[in-house]
Amino acid sequence: MVRVKRGNVARKRRKKVLRLAKGFRSAHSKLFSAANQQVMKSLKYNYVGRKRKKRELRNLWVVRINATVRQNAMKYSELMHYLKLSNIKLNRKMLASIAILDPEHFTQILQKVK
Repeated sequence: MVRVKRGNVARKRRKKVLRLAKGFRSAHSKLFSAANQQVMKSLKYNYVGRKRKKRELRNLWVVRINATVRQNAMKYSELMHYLKLSNIKLNRKMLASIAILDPEHFTQILQKVK
């Protein structure tokens, strides 16, 4: 069988990994094997973090809406129920931003819903 040396391909692959590992500490940014492990781990954390971010933002929106709604003698679950009944199509992100940035309009929405 013919020997394959992989000169350019291997060098490009290693350079790519070391480029991704730039900014890591000590051997994790200099030695290929340590850098490769750290890059794989960081890519996994990146992926998980992107999924977790969606969860955490939704939780934040719910907390903000709930805090504003409770000031107006209502509960979050009641608000969502009444919004659905009155066929108002505002998502949680929009409701949270209205609640924080424009409380007067938010109270108008609450009065319309009740």
